[in-house]
Amino acid sequence: MKRPNKDEYVLYYHTYIEKVPDGDVVKSMNKQIAEVKRLFKNVTKKQSEFRYSPEKWSVKEVLGHILEAERIFSYRALRFARNDNKDLHGFDENEYIHRSNYNEIKLADLVEEFCALRTANMLMFKNFTDEMSLHLGTANGNKFSVRALAYIMYGHVHHHLKILKERYF
Repeated sequence: MKRPNKDEYVLYYHTYIEKVPDGDVVKSMNKQIAEVKRLFKNVTKKQSEFRYSPEKWSVKEVLGHILEAERIFSYRALRFARNDNKDLHGFDENEYIHRSNYNEIKLADLVEEFCALRTANMLMFKNFTDEMSLHLGTANGNKFSVRALAYIMYGHVHHHLKILKERYF
């Protein structure tokens, strides 16, 4: 799946897309599974509930947000790959986290969920045709191609893992 052109997504997502290494985006996405496992391998229960500021998300909530965004981006990709042209709603990530129970879930379960979800999404993207990867759809009033969403998914995880490394661990 080739890197998307700048007219296949809104400028906001360029910082995510530019983080994807050259080459096969699905292979890059696969490497993030090992990176997530490594990052969280020795995190204690206390560390998983840490917030670097009272109003910020905990470590578990950051991982929960990654899971939610992964689901939403992949849902959009599937809809767009099927030429579903209905405008999809956006989501308020802060409201989603506020209404979640991630701090009650074992960190190991969240990591396992990410690995399973990412694996399923990689298979989905791998099996889209080149033509499907170019299909466009609208989400939250913005146009995206299917392939742009794959790149955004990689970049989104990269962005949040970097924040976890810099501000939490």
